[in-house]
Amino acid sequence: MIHQKLPTNWQEREKLRDKGQFWTPEWITKAMVSYLTKSTDLIFDPAAGKGAFFNALLQINPNIKYYGIDIDQHILKDEIYQTNSCLVELRDFIKDPPQQKFKAIIGNPPYIRHHRLNQQLKQFLKELCLKITGFTIDGRAGYHIYFLVQALNLLAENGKLTFIMPADTCEGIFAQKLWQWISTNYCLECVVTFNENATPFPNVDTNAVIFFIKNSAPIEKIKWVKANIANTDELCNFVQSNFQDNNYKTLEINHRDLKESLKTGLSRPQKNYSDFKYHLHDFAKVIRGIATGANEFFFLTKQQVETLHIPPEFTKLAIGRTRDVTGDIITLADIIKLQENNRPTILLSINSDQNIPESLINYLQKGEKLGLPERPLIKQRKLWYKMESREVPPILFAYLGRRNSRFIKNEAGVLPLTSFLCVYPIYTDEIYINNLWQALNEPETIENLKLVGKSYGSGAIKVEPRNLDKLSIPEHIVEKYQLNRQDKISKIKQLQLF
Repeated sequence: MIHQKLPTNWQEREKLRDKGQFWTPEWITKAMVSYLTKSTDLIFDPAAGKGAFFNALLQINPNIKYYGIDIDQHILKDEIYQTNSCLVELRDFIKDPPQQKFKAIIGNPPYIRHHRLNQQLKQFLKELCLKITGFTIDGRAGYHIYFLVQALNLLAENGKLTFIMPADTCEGIFAQKLWQWISTNYCLECVVTFNENATPFPNVDTNAVIFFIKNSAPIEKIKWVKANIANTDELCNFVQSNFQDNNYKTLEINHRDLKESLKTGLSRPQKNYSDFKYHLHDFAKVIRGIATGANEFFFLTKQQVETLHIPPEFTKLAIGRTRDVTGDIITLADIIKLQENNRPTILLSINSDQNIPESLINYLQKGEKLGLPERPLIKQRKLWYKMESREVPPILFAYLGRRNSRFIKNEAGVLPLTSFLCVYPIYTDEIYINNLWQALNEPETIENLKLVGKSYGSGAIKVEPRNLDKLSIPEHIVEKYQLNRQDKISKIKQLQLF
């Protein structure tokens, strides 16, 4: 769903996020509309928004009819829809879809992440997916995923569909099952990705991918395109030529095997899997950071700890935000600077066998009055205030990184919260830790993060613990830093710690 301008006011921006409304630029809409205009007299748009696709259709072929639906009654009153060549309805595409098939479907579906969906809606989406595909997908799939499934279900035989979607459509935990179904039942003709400097949504924290899908027999080779410059006609010309490899200056066009593309991830460039001899799990164990369930209560400043009279045996040094780590090493001097700036650096950490002093009891009672014991994560604990336990990790990984180097050497001995992942090398001597840290920060290793993580706007990459385990480390880098030790006894002792 779309809007012409993204708001600068935080509350207005949050309202847009709840609705998933983001404006699609004209150089994108024209290319997408061009895919459909040769084979239909009607284009269906299940998330009409303010008319970006209809506007492109009027410029390319105004003789083709447009049928759009949306749940926002205000935008459907826009001037662009006040014409006889279109039909727009106030209608919920997920809960009340049209009862017909379409030869041409286009869309920028609402980008609403799963944590903004209530449980009742999640259950409805689960049942919808089961009905259409015969299986359910992971509950962390966003609303846009179900728009795609519903739209494909309404695509007529030999009909065409083009959707612009966030990259997590190909990278999420649900992606493999979803795309196995799509690639088995439909023909994926082309995928278009974008250089971060050419992103269609520069103010939105996501990368975009365009899918061109036909309801016909699958093909073994697909066109995979990367657009490097925005606001040119080349993408539209490429689509109008039926994806012919002409000499385009702004597009990188690749022929890719479908199986390889699905394995790598459709949003990611092609990778030769024979190069993958070593992975991070060969040299380290990865665990997520500590989830407090209420950072505002458990993660405190030095001043708060002193004011509340919390004894030091109930606290541990911690780091909570990636922006608080400015370099590739975090030291005690960095922690002191954060404390001087009144940043939280102290984690409230209470064990069940400790005698809790009166000052701390009083603070815990405040937490009870705030309803913290009833929060979903905290409610699972036997003692609501007992914190998760972690050994201090020698290396940290920024959970959502925007910098070139994302592995941080933990010389401060801090415990990380969930903005970081904990990396525990299989050997604990300083030489090995330092070598692994340097190997992970090698540009070639960092580049491989794209193959295991979810890509977001401005070059940001988010990597889950089990995916970071799979990060490939080039063989020559393993040899350069002597990561392949043969000291098996030492290795076994270290593994026993976990």
